[in-house]
Amino acid sequence: MKALLTTLCLLGMVLSIQGQTLKGKVFGKGEHEKEILPGAAIHWLGTTIGASANENGVFEIKTDSIADKRLVFSFVGYDSDTVLITDQTYISVTLKGVKQLKEVTVVGEQGTAYISNINPIKTEVITQKELTKSACCDLAGCFETQASVQPQTTNVITNSKELRILGLSGVYNQLLFDGMPMFQGLSFTYGISSIPGTLVDNIFVSKGANSVLQGYESISGQINVLPKMPDKAEKLLFNVYLNNFMEKHFNANYSASLGKNNKWSTLLTFHTVQPANKFDRDKDNFLDLPLLTRYMAYNRWKYGNENKKGVFTHIGIRYLNEQRIGGQTFFNPNNEKGSTSVYGQTVNYSQPELYTKTGYRFNDDHVLVFIASGFYQKQNSYFGTVKYDAEQLNGYANLQHEWLWKEQHLLKYGVSFRYQDLNENVSFTDTSLHRTYAGLYNTKQVVPGVFAENTFHWNEDKVVWIVGARLDNHNKFGSIFTPRTLIKYSINKNNTVRGSIGTGWRQVNLFSENINLLVSSRDIVFAEQLKPEQGLNWGLNYTYTFDKEKVSGNFSADFYQTRFFNQFFPDYDSDPTKAIIKNFTGASISNGLQIEANFKFFKVLEFRTAYNYLDVYREISGSKYLLPFNPKNRVMATISYRPKNDKWYFDVNAHWYDKQRLPNTATNPIEYQHADYSKPYTLLNAQITYKWKRFDVYVGCENIFDFRQKRPIVSWQDPFSKYFDTSSVWGPTRGRETYIGIRWKLK
Repeated sequence: MKALLTTLCLLGMVLSIQGQTLKGKVFGKGEHEKEILPGAAIHWLGTTIGASANENGVFEIKTDSIADKRLVFSFVGYDSDTVLITDQTYISVTLKGVKQLKEVTVVGEQGTAYISNINPIKTEVITQKELTKSACCDLAGCFETQASVQPQTTNVITNSKELRILGLSGVYNQLLFDGMPMFQGLSFTYGISSIPGTLVDNIFVSKGANSVLQGYESISGQINVLPKMPDKAEKLLFNVYLNNFMEKHFNANYSASLGKNNKWSTLLTFHTVQPANKFDRDKDNFLDLPLLTRYMAYNRWKYGNENKKGVFTHIGIRYLNEQRIGGQTFFNPNNEKGSTSVYGQTVNYSQPELYTKTGYRFNDDHVLVFIASGFYQKQNSYFGTVKYDAEQLNGYANLQHEWLWKEQHLLKYGVSFRYQDLNENVSFTDTSLHRTYAGLYNTKQVVPGVFAENTFHWNEDKVVWIVGARLDNHNKFGSIFTPRTLIKYSINKNNTVRGSIGTGWRQVNLFSENINLLVSSRDIVFAEQLKPEQGLNWGLNYTYTFDKEKVSGNFSADFYQTRFFNQFFPDYDSDPTKAIIKNFTGASISNGLQIEANFKFFKVLEFRTAYNYLDVYREISGSKYLLPFNPKNRVMATISYRPKNDKWYFDVNAHWYDKQRLPNTATNPIEYQHADYSKPYTLLNAQITYKWKRFDVYVGCENIFDFRQKRPIVSWQDPFSKYFDTSSVWGPTRGRETYIGIRWKLK
């Protein structure tokens, strides 16, 4: 807490030296209603001294040493206005819309990936343009050109993945879809692969403590995936993708505006994946990649404008059906599920889901918002001789009032409700291994909560400070308090520092979020009842931005530390034939350092490089034990070339991974042992895109050097032995992958 105290003291010092300022708010009035104008430009006439309105239309500008007290207001699509300032300390200005223009087209260059400078949370924004630099077939593949998120394979046979931040399991970062927690329990393991890249508008990545508005998780960070907006998406989009394994992807988007004054808009999306051919380059009789069949339909509706007075709503509906088949090459899922002669894994699940964000803006300072979401998932699966069937009903609701008080400070407070009913049935088609964890498991979560969060804006947004807390009452674990605070200080327009500190907690969903427990021959031993995982994260960040005539970019450095008060992590080391389940209340720490630099030369050539250092460990009996599957050092570099003719795009990214500690297999028979550490390796990916009228044709190659972790499955020779284990995957297993794709857009 010393870091927090120091931050608050520095804040007091900064505020005590502020000079005289003028505060105000900027609105726009068109043919119909008045609305807030976030980003409006304000400057003193005849000078370069200016400010910008924040996301609430609020601004603050210095009045010291200004001789000509005329203030100029401007915003795209509105007539500029000049106002004489006398002795006011606050002013409200309404700009009139440009009436003579029936349609205004604004042409500009969208950034690819950048650091948002608005919030005290260091937020990395991955845009649509950045996503076109690689195949980006699904959400798990959308992070090849950035360094903060690391996709990690959790089951090599079905190719399930999780997204890691700060070297910690993906369960510790809060994954949101359109600002809502839709990836929990059963939906966690395969959910990130179910979102196609063609549906994504932006991805917001932030490390460490975050806002308390979305819940009590996000111990290590938050990933918020925003789908395309119906009123801003292309009218038609078709995307077809094929790789050298003959896996096929097809995506289609359609958007339209409806109703009087086009207040309603809708986006309809269809996505499908058809299975690859069978490949076994290792000659271990196991498929290098599963046979995947997926169908997804998504429909989003939007009404009104949340910045204008009145009702607004967003409604989303999605249905997902997926089948994954993996295992030995001669496995026939129709009649060999659960077989003791041929090893195979099958996963079949369906998931309908519904969500809404509906609100009413009373005036410029008050808005009431109701957010709700829910999904139902049913899964039937076989992992060798383990039969796993599960059903989950999930619900989430949040009612909050937003109040802009004292012209610029924003208070959000309200109530929330979480509901989860997860039923899991584990059984064995063969009992020769004498595993003991068969049975019915029910994980119920009923959590009402209250929360409040205030965002302070001072001195032309030089200082932005968020203070928030929530109190939640779990049906089993009782009341848990979650405080967080984040602060940003802009030293000047180029230099910004940020700090954050806060706690978080989560309930363990044992099997659904730890699928590797079910896909090996290990017996699961319950040493004690699991308690909620709880931790504290604090972090510091420095960002420097520059914009010269021929080169622009930014440099950033951040350090985050996570300390767990209680943590669940299966003990694989004590006995390689067992996974021991228990709480760990000793020192469990993650230290993460990232240094990154981005450059853009002559507005056509982009270069980005980043270095990550991870030290993730536990202390047991005074000794330090590194947690497995974390490269201590990692380096990334990307190069993108966009010629001014806008025809050819060239994109290359490279990743180097240091060695990783692996689970201990020293007591296995020698033929079933592996090294204590993996080998360092490098991945190189490249893509060329040609743009022709409405068509984009892209051709690429991932893992150009064809690096593979060969035969990653322990005891592949005898998959029904007690030593069979798929949890030692530390690198790519399928090798080089080439692909071709075509995009067609109608704007």
